[in-house]
Amino acid sequence: MQKPVRIYSLSTCSHCKSAKRFFDERGVTYEFNDVDLLDTMEKATAIEEVKKLNPRLSFPTIIIGGRVIVGFRENEIREALDQ
Repeated sequence: MQKPVRIYSLSTCSHCKSAKRFFDERGVTYEFNDVDLLDTMEKATAIEEVKKLNPRLSFPTIIIGGRVIVGFRENEIREALDQ
């Protein structure tokens, strides 16, 4: 059974696009928020959520199961998916 995967991303971020493409190519189901495209209230909420996981507020911030991966780190993502 697949662990839940969530991505906090920016619509213009090349690393975010690479992460989504990585999951898409492998048939991994994920939820994502392009934080920059959210309305004002949703954006504020998403930023607070990201700050709790990643105080530097960098993107993508990826959560696989309970593991947080900051940036498109393919090896860490593979490892987290396989655990």
